[in-house]
Amino acid sequence: MKKIFFVLTFFYCLGGGLHAQDKETGFRFGFQASPTWSWLGSSDKLIEGAGANWGMKLGMLGEVYFAPNYAITSGIGFGFNQGGTVQTSYQRGVYFPNSSPDFTVTGLDTLPLNAKMHYRLRYVEIPFSLRIRGGSGVDSRIQYFAELPIFTFGFRSKALLDILGTANQNITDENIKEDINALSMSWGLGGGIEYELAANTRLATGIYWQQQFTDADTDKGSVQRSNGEWKRHNSSTTGRQLSLRLAIFF
Repeated sequence: MKKIFFVLTFFYCLGGGLHAQDKETGFRFGFQASPTWSWLGSSDKLIEGAGANWGMKLGMLGEVYFAPNYAITSGIGFGFNQGGTVQTSYQRGVYFPNSSPDFTVTGLDTLPLNAKMHYRLRYVEIPFSLRIRGGSGVDSRIQYFAELPIFTFGFRSKALLDILGTANQNITDENIKEDINALSMSWGLGGGIEYELAANTRLATGIYWQQQFTDADTDKGSVQRSNGEWKRHNSSTTGRQLSLRLAIFF
């Protein structure tokens, strides 16, 4: 939390200075606190989604308007409790070979049929997008906006796993950081409304969609088919996410 506080404070100071210097060029900055709903999908038909995560995004946003209603946006944020739950239909599987916590102690380094794997991931995110806005009337304080496309670079900072639905006691808080790719890339879009609270203060809210196009897992594990044959587990596991953007701009 100290690292998060330091980064947000740094960008607040930086953004405040830029805002003071560049009012005429259309720069503005803000902060967001956005509830999220995320889940996982797999290209492997024997690995199915089995649950979603409620999470949160916190961060700072910046916009540079190169025309009255068009801006390039970016920022930095933290995505907490991202991921979801997937269930395996393989007879057995070694899905996290680089993670060695208590798996070998409990005998669950090889997971059985119908095991549920609940991912809880944290990312540091840097998005880039094009923002388009328009007014609802000459004297109205309300404006509409859309952001598309949104490209987001995510840097994994934490990865925990809960193992559910096994014959043994459920296991929680296993560190699988070494089996989750350090870099995540995703695309998305969003839209909503802004309300002018004061001359230089606006409240914004909207719905955003985000989908990974890089694999979340490193895919170095192996699985056993129903005929007893083992093969490398090289399917693609990707995240999807809906969020309710709550932001204030200055």
